[in-house]
Amino acid sequence: MNRKHTGLRAWLVQRVSAVYMFLFIAFFLIHLVVAAPQQYAAWHAWITSAAMSIATSVFFAALLAHAWVGLRDVLMDYVHAATARVALLGLVGFGLTAAGVWVVRILWMRHG
Repeated sequence: MNRKHTGLRAWLVQRVSAVYMFLFIAFFLIHLVVAAPQQYAAWHAWITSAAMSIATSVFFAALLAHAWVGLRDVLMDYVHAATARVALLGLVGFGLTAAGVWVVRILWMRHG
């Protein structure tokens, strides 16, 4: 794949992830204003429902992808030493992966 297509793919990831995150946050806030759960049990049931867990998982996947593309582009533009750039990209990748694992653990590990 040539660099032109890689740039287009990164641009699409940024735009699609931003739109999904905006829609998710808008939905979440509207739900809290219109039909906010009044009790902890109702809140817990709503937030741990399958649909909400999936939507929240997609939100965090979009957030992490959005962050990766943005940070990767900044590092590629401003860190000119190849060794430093690779090291920083590795650290960013590791950090975002760890955050993703943490989110999955929180969302999908049911505690009794």
